[in-house]
Amino acid sequence: MDELLTGLRAVAEPTRLRLLALCSENELTVTELTTILGQSQPRVSRHLKLLCEGGLLERFREGNWVFYRLARHGGRGLAERLASLLPADDPTILRDRERLEEIERERERAASAYFAQNAHRWDAIRSLHVDERDVEAALDRCLEGRTVRDLLDVGTGTGRMLELFASRVERAVGLDLSRDMLAVARVNLERAMLRNCTVRHGDMYALPFTVPSFDLVILHQVLHFAERPAEAVAEAARVLRPGGRLFIVDFAPHQLETLREEHAHRRLGFADAEVREWSAKAGLMPLAPVHLPGEPLTVAIWPAERPAAAVGRALGDAVVPVQRILGEAHP
Repeated sequence: MDELLTGLRAVAEPTRLRLLALCSENELTVTELTTILGQSQPRVSRHLKLLCEGGLLERFREGNWVFYRLARHGGRGLAERLASLLPADDPTILRDRERLEEIERERERAASAYFAQNAHRWDAIRSLHVDERDVEAALDRCLEGRTVRDLLDVGTGTGRMLELFASRVERAVGLDLSRDMLAVARVNLERAMLRNCTVRHGDMYALPFTVPSFDLVILHQVLHFAERPAEAVAEAARVLRPGGRLFIVDFAPHQLETLREEHAHRRLGFADAEVREWSAKAGLMPLAPVHLPGEPLTVAIWPAERPAAAVGRALGDAVVPVQRILGEAHP
């Protein structure tokens, strides 16, 4: 009863209803919301604060930007219900949605321009190894028969791994240190209407999760850029639930020095024994690798599994849903 009354009081104002409607459509910054509503930033920020305090919205920081979205726990059901009650043909709601669509189109134009400027990097590398469709099919086979609730893609880039597995998971989170790449990933996920996927700014050496929160963690074509790949593997292993799996996808050893000179690769591929050692030291059980030969680069998939009992004993079975962890990581 108290939660319902708090939420109703928080939303009982025209501007706050508009904000609720907009945040039910997408994750938006204060600047974007201010542009859409045509109101001052202090006023919009005050309304957003009240909606957050009422449990209907939540905020999370990404660098200098703060995003707002419908609450993902607690008042989410109420927020969604209230948003659904707003008349779709209301002139003010329609005008707000038109402005939101223009902002989304501008995002897409900016992301497309960035991708166009850098597309040669991806095309040049992909032409050197096996077709990505073969890699994706092999990853899919590695997951056959397994139930995955929560997926984490570390170094998500364009968000392709999220797109690939979205239909097989309840929730997928992509982290990347590049805000430009996150912009590309957001556009791709919006275009594909993948509501169970989200992307965040994050460092692979310091993942923003305090306890094991994922059934599957993927490091796809990330480690060859890493200064400390073993630490990245250990950090990925740390957030795996008991019985969860880590998929490392990268190049087998090669001699293409141009990838260092022109594409910022730190490492020229990895040997099976090296990756197995990293996984074992991180408390995982290495599984049989998969090799996909290309010309001249071979792509390898190194799966590893968290033993079912190990993490529970170490952390007192402190396993909580990823929704709660995301809330803790991004207040």
